[in-house]
Amino acid sequence: MITSYLTLQKNELFVALVGDVLDKLNYQHQFISPKIKPLRNDFIVIGRAMPVLEADVFEEVVEDTKNPIMKKPFGIMFEALDSLKENDVYICTGASPRYALWGGLMSTRAIKLGAAGAVLHGYSRDTNEILKLNFPTFSYGGYAQDQGPRGKVVDYNVKIELDGVKVSPGDIIYGDRDGVLVVPKEVEEEAFNGAIEKARGEQLVKKALEEGMSTADAFNKFGIM
Repeated sequence: MITSYLTLQKNELFVALVGDVLDKLNYQHQFISPKIKPLRNDFIVIGRAMPVLEADVFEEVVEDTKNPIMKKPFGIMFEALDSLKENDVYICTGASPRYALWGGLMSTRAIKLGAAGAVLHGYSRDTNEILKLNFPTFSYGGYAQDQGPRGKVVDYNVKIELDGVKVSPGDIIYGDRDGVLVVPKEVEEEAFNGAIEKARGEQLVKKALEEGMSTADAFNKFGIM
């Protein structure tokens, strides 16, 4: 199913359309923070969520700990990264914005696994490398400070929450320069089918406006604006 959505977004859809339809379906809080932007304006991400939970730490390896994850550099980040499947989106939250959650080597591994992109509730780094790799990465922007002694992945492929928006494994993550949208699995068909209908309707509205119809008359006729 995800491959058909990929085709649609290339030919007919953009994120705002799907968000509008989700509003009508009473899913009115599905856009995550507008601070999260593509590293390049033409980046588009669409794929299944592989949610990752990060936590702040204050040294790279902690010996005096009751939690074995604290003894591992980066926690279980390598396991999380290696678990990515084709068309997955690595979507990470839980950390304070004082270090990067993603970088060039992670992008290289994600590309090899066929992942669709990365969405970070925080910063990314190695921006030039990521741009050369052409890997769709969405974050607060570039910040070189490493997560090594500052953060660890503590869980993955679990439910997370970004700015009050819940993300479950397998939800669709769809983002472009206007925002990143979480499309819950249970309404994905309705959302994308509705977006296709709206996209085609908007073309009719556009034509009518170009021919001189007023916006009020166009809305009364088509119900779209």
